[in-house]
Amino acid sequence: MGKDAQLNGGSRNNGGSGSDDSGGNSASGGSASSRQAHFDVNEFLAGLDAIFDAHDASTKAEPYLQQALSDAENAADDAGMLTVLNETMGFYRSQGRHEDNQRIIQRTLELASRMDLQGSEAWTTTLINAATGMRAAGQYDRAENLYRQALDNATRTLSPTDRRMAALHNNLSMLYSETRQLPRAQQELETALHILETASVDATADIDVASTHTNLALVLLQEAEAGAQTNSAAVGDAAQREKLLANSLDHASQALHIYQTGHLEHSAHYASALAGYAQVCFALGRFAEAADVYQHSLAVIAECYGTDTDYYRITEENLKSAQEAAGLAQNQVADGSVANQRTAAQQPHTGQPRERISGLRLARAYWNEYGKALISERYPEYRGRIAAGLVGHGSECYGFDDEFSQDHDFGPGFCLWLADDDYARIGERLQADYDALPSEFMGYGPRESTARAGGASRRVGVFAIGDFFERLTGYRQAPAASTSHEWLLLDEATLAAATNGEVFADPLGMFLKTRQGFKMMPEDVRLALVSRRLGMIAQAGQYNLPRMLARGDGAAAWLSINEFVNACCSLVFLINQPVTVGYLPYYKWRFAAMRKLSRGMATRLADVCEQLEVVLRLSSAACFGGAGFGEGGKGSGPAQDQIRSIVDHICAEIVNELNDEGLSDSSEPFLEWQRPYVEEHIESSAAVLHSL
Repeated sequence: MGKDAQLNGGSRNNGGSGSDDSGGNSASGGSASSRQAHFDVNEFLAGLDAIFDAHDASTKAEPYLQQALSDAENAADDAGMLTVLNETMGFYRSQGRHEDNQRIIQRTLELASRMDLQGSEAWTTTLINAATGMRAAGQYDRAENLYRQALDNATRTLSPTDRRMAALHNNLSMLYSETRQLPRAQQELETALHILETASVDATADIDVASTHTNLALVLLQEAEAGAQTNSAAVGDAAQREKLLANSLDHASQALHIYQTGHLEHSAHYASALAGYAQVCFALGRFAEAADVYQHSLAVIAECYGTDTDYYRITEENLKSAQEAAGLAQNQVADGSVANQRTAAQQPHTGQPRERISGLRLARAYWNEYGKALISERYPEYRGRIAAGLVGHGSECYGFDDEFSQDHDFGPGFCLWLADDDYARIGERLQADYDALPSEFMGYGPRESTARAGGASRRVGVFAIGDFFERLTGYRQAPAASTSHEWLLLDEATLAAATNGEVFADPLGMFLKTRQGFKMMPEDVRLALVSRRLGMIAQAGQYNLPRMLARGDGAAAWLSINEFVNACCSLVFLINQPVTVGYLPYYKWRFAAMRKLSRGMATRLADVCEQLEVVLRLSSAACFGGAGFGEGGKGSGPAQDQIRSIVDHICAEIVNELNDEGLSDSSEPFLEWQRPYVEEHIESSAAVLHSL
């Protein structure tokens, strides 16, 4: 229930889970970091994510964290130390090492206080992470005190509609839920929901809104079942209990609707929403429906977390209870003792032959069903050498596919990646065996490939690792950090295609290591691109757009808006660090990616996406108004004024962000004049990295 906070920049706390599918060589980060004269936070975080992605956390995470802390101390880098300590808090909490975590929490708070962070966003998030660790350890009084300090600090540092405020209220609700202060838990969740719905670009497809609905459903269910401590008599009333259960079901249903509307069923959080809905159904006596939904939840858990987890085992026990209760209820129906049974219209999705499924989920399920057996039975000596997953071109690799995406290049399939020498030995034979796998699966297939995705350009099947990346990028591995000109030849959409998707297995770590290389854009290149985007935003949005509107050249103004919007989208991803959030994909999925990024709790420039969409909605009226094509008309004035206001607002936000990041100390609103300040941070003297 809920999410932990993340520090905006300096430190984050991922709860010991790493970022989703961030790739990388599982243990490569530690030694590289320790050899540096300074502490590289981004390198540290990338290395830690790689450890979690390789499922090596139980043996490698703690030594890595300890070494990183030593490196940061040796470099006298307090901010780096704070980052490592926050990550250590999350890791110890995830491992249930609460006694060890008490020492880490105390040290983190002392360091943050010594750094004089009070009144900053970093102080807010450190307090939240410390409070969450205390809550996990059962230190509820201390946890509540820390949460309250965080809330007090946040009201001075964050906007009332900042999504991190919602995360804070969500965490407080969990504390009150665990201590049976259910009305207070409900109040905190309702506050969080209001913040998220106000801040969201599209609340009907917002995963954080969905999670909060699920949390509210479960708290209301607790109130109905056990009674609130301060109002037990009212809850004990049958009518009040019925009302609470009805509200609980409504929130649980809304959560599922959001996942389905936003095509977010591939998210691991979807399992929690399903389980929450099933729990409410069980309380309502709709046992067969609860069993169906628990079954669906169990499949999602197995896909996302595996079967050897407490999460899976607990849900499996709940499924058995629901099935037993459903059997009993059916017997009672046969005896004529049960009058009310669910109708087909009341049933949620129950795993029909062709359920709505994302391409990534379909690929993983197909791999689990057929791919693993193919390797173990026919290539047992290569079981520890073949990587599998789905990466590359295609909407399913970004997780943005929907029913409209299934008319081409969609169906059962996955990629198998081999080292060059292994591919030379078995590549053709393995491809033939792959082609012989069942062409239909879960009601989908056979996969039909368009001309662009067939033959040498196929998107699934067997590949040599180097060949695979060369087809996508032109490079068998990422260019060296020193070859800036080569990095600048790789546009962001190309890099996005090379680093998206999911890796289901990589025993050698070779594929993930190669892919991670493309994620690690050199800092000098990133800063050069930031400078270029600032220049285009200034030229297209601040300078040429108002001139073209004044001239009545609607077509030129429209093109100026296009350049402004594209440059802003790119800048948002660059500011948020591609190694962490990925790259901006090609135009078709640009705003889908922007919306997804903007929903993040610690995203910088998070509201730019929504403002850009307003600009695009207004652009027709602003450029062509009521006068026909080619010039603004009488109806264009208000739209033009609003667009100019939004452009000014976005540019002011960008200036503030540059100042906060330490990339500029200038308040100059015209972004072209911010470029020299940014470029001062580029260490290389290569001319290609500097503006003329």
